[in-house]
Amino acid sequence: MAYIPPHKRHHSKDADQSTPTPSPIPASFSPRFQKALNLGPSRRRKDRHGAGKIVYAADSISRWWPVGAPADGDPIPASFRLEPFDCEIVERRNGEKPLVLVGGGELEESAAEGQDIPPWVSIAERIVPDLITAALGARNELKQDGDEVVKLSFVARPGKNIFLGRSSFSIDSIRKAASTLLNSSNRLPKIFYTNVPNAYMENVQTSVAPKIGFTFHSEKEYYHIKVSDKCRPDITIICKCMVRENRQLELYKIEYNLVRHLVADISCLNKELDLRLLLVTKRKMKTIDNEENDAMNELVSSAVIDPDVKGGLRWPLGKQSAAERFSVIGAWHCKRVDLKSDSIRLLLLRADRFDFTNSTGEVSTEVTLKMTEITKYLMEGDMETGLLEVMVQELVKLFWDHLLRCNDLTSTKPT
Repeated sequence: MAYIPPHKRHHSKDADQSTPTPSPIPASFSPRFQKALNLGPSRRRKDRHGAGKIVYAADSISRWWPVGAPADGDPIPASFRLEPFDCEIVERRNGEKPLVLVGGGELEESAAEGQDIPPWVSIAERIVPDLITAALGARNELKQDGDEVVKLSFVARPGKNIFLGRSSFSIDSIRKAASTLLNSSNRLPKIFYTNVPNAYMENVQTSVAPKIGFTFHSEKEYYHIKVSDKCRPDITIICKCMVRENRQLELYKIEYNLVRHLVADISCLNKELDLRLLLVTKRKMKTIDNEENDAMNELVSSAVIDPDVKGGLRWPLGKQSAAERFSVIGAWHCKRVDLKSDSIRLLLLRADRFDFTNSTGEVSTEVTLKMTEITKYLMEGDMETGLLEVMVQELVKLFWDHLLRCNDLTSTKPT
């Protein structure tokens, strides 16, 4: 009889309903998080994050700053405060609830009247120097990795900044960090989570995307199997699999964990959602040795598709490792809709993830914009500052006008 792992589901969708939070945080937000980030000096870090590691380049850049306050006032207006945010996973890990910025409902109108320049212009002016620096470092990586195929990607995501350390953290800490020099790193313990309400995603797909020029490109279902290697503990191997007609997995690509070169988390004070801009490189081996190839195929062929377990996959007893060095540490079941325009791909992802290292799982709904035109320019162009600023301005304005609102989408429960 096949071994049933500890992540067998025994919960209803209703159990995932989160507690409503004060305006402007939408009540429908599910208390789950995505990417953990401790903003600090630029240095190489390999941070644990679920099934695998977040890998930062040696010269990576991490930033946080707020936008949306009147130009003649403080970067965090006096009307703003920190309030607890219900997030079970963070509470379990840190022993206390995280915090979110909450402000007055009339900030948007007053801020719009008091700003000297639009927020998309100020964001572009601030991030482009870092983007050029990070892209030059990534280009060097592209040239040096002879055994790997390395691809650059510049993406934008909506989400929410959550601050940690409730007992020792105050609004003054955030105001101090927000007032630091433009080129300094802000040491704020925080999380940027990208899980958005189902109703938000549905609205983006059916209403927002057609309005701003996106058309349907593809729809796919796939699985990711995350594997650790005792001989290379600093990497996570990602086996990307499609489903054959006989409901068996077929391995079609092997990649390694992303490397982050730039992370910019922007708190949008008069919006319900915040913005993350991210420059990463994705690595894939040109060739792999026979031992690794055989082990990956063994792990994939042993996987059993099971919709009743978190992550969608389970393994018979003793089949979760191979070659005495490779072990399954995570499973993802993903359904994704891709939309496209001339210069952007819009990815709508529903992901069911499970981490075997700590027996925790989450179901998330995520929106990502892959900036294909900007990415190509960063890889091949001369990176002229003025042109790049215009390109980034167009991206941020698109977000600001269409993708950072969801306060009217509070009736649908997250799943």
